[in-house]
Parts: sequence; C-alpha cells; structure tokens
Amino acid sequence: MAEEETKFSKQIIGKTVVSKTGKRFGEVGDLVFEAKSGELIHMVLSKPTPYTSKLELEKDKDGNLLIPYSAVLAIGDFMVVAEEDMV
Repeated sequence: MAEEETKFSKQIIGKTVVSKTGKRFGEVGDLVFEAKSGELIHMVLSKPTPYTSKLELEKDKDGNLLIPYSAVLAIGDFMVVAEEDMV
C-alpha cells in the first residue's frame, strides 16, 4: 500500500496546475501533508506564472506559493483546481 501512495505522489509532482477555465498557475513542486493522518493539505507551486501574482495565495516559510489540496477538482494530464476555492 505504501508503495502505491509513493508512486501516486510521484505522478502528481511536476504536473501543470490549471484552473477549470484553463488559466495556468505553474507546476506542482511538492506536497504538504498532515503527518499523523496522511491527509494532503497543500501543493507547493513551482515555476509560478505571472497570473499567480494577482492572487493572494498562502505562502510557506520559504515564500513558496501554496494551493490548498481541497481546491483540486481533477488529476489527469493536468492538475485542475477551482480558483474560487484557492483564496
């Protein structure tokens, strides 16, 4: 089971993050999860696009932009998020 979860996280990292209307935000750089429960909390955004500067996204202690995992609508070729659930 743990091997499947590791494989899944490796499949998510590097995916392009887009809104359901097609706006690009960047790529998934890392995942933040609750250690006790294993619940995914945030995705760390890497290679953010200029569009993300218009949004008031939460940042981690290193200044990386965070997208709440609760905003994820679908995972396929892209990571599709609901922009209204991100702020």
